[in-house]
Amino acid sequence: MIKKPLPIVIAVLVFSFIFIVGFSHSIHETPKKMALNDNKKEHVQPSTEIKEKLPIIISPDNIDVLVNKEYGLPEDYAPNDLVYPNIPFLFNEKIEKRMMRKEPAEALEKMFAAAKLDGICLAGVSGYRSVARQEVLYNAYVHRDGVEAADTYSARPGHSEHHTGLAIDVSGITGEFAVEDHFADTKEAAWLDKHAHEYGFIIRFPKGKEEITGYKYEPWHIRYVGTEVATEIFNTNSTLEEYYRNYFA
Repeated sequence: MIKKPLPIVIAVLVFSFIFIVGFSHSIHETPKKMALNDNKKEHVQPSTEIKEKLPIIISPDNIDVLVNKEYGLPEDYAPNDLVYPNIPFLFNEKIEKRMMRKEPAEALEKMFAAAKLDGICLAGVSGYRSVARQEVLYNAYVHRDGVEAADTYSARPGHSEHHTGLAIDVSGITGEFAVEDHFADTKEAAWLDKHAHEYGFIIRFPKGKEEITGYKYEPWHIRYVGTEVATEIFNTNSTLEEYYRNYFA
């Protein structure tokens, strides 16, 4: 038996270890964290189930960013253009959840004004929410209802649309049925369902789409995506997830 010189053996082992570690890392690197620059949008490939069918916008500042159970925001993300929209809220304090990003805040003001002309008086319930606040809320829901139930109505930290500054929960000015299932039967919910898209908002978690969005029907939760995308989603009776599937098919 021919013995290999010790230095050669050590070199081979070191090279093999580096190759294996590097290959393993490339396999386990989640595509959500890797961006591809494009003049129109920024995308990465999603899960293998819909690979090359549903590119995901990973820039958290994009107005039409997709945030859901599968795709989250960077842990340190915080919008840099948060403002206080000039609309009534169910509370008076100038706190975090009263804020939204500038563009949706301005669109929200126009929508509230238009609703008022139609005899519909809306109020804000909860807008921007930091990842720290979302963690507190989610853990409280888990403690109360368990993980399985909480996941049907509450986002895990880093996966909440409220974290984007583009979403807000709304109600009627009296606060009756605020963030409750019965809000669906109110005139305020009916008005939002019919007109929100005209101002760039969508009902983010619509009825009958629970298997797609991952969340139960929330007629009070509206999300700003811009009038073009909102109108397309409204006209096709779809969701933001379906919009991306169709757009990039």
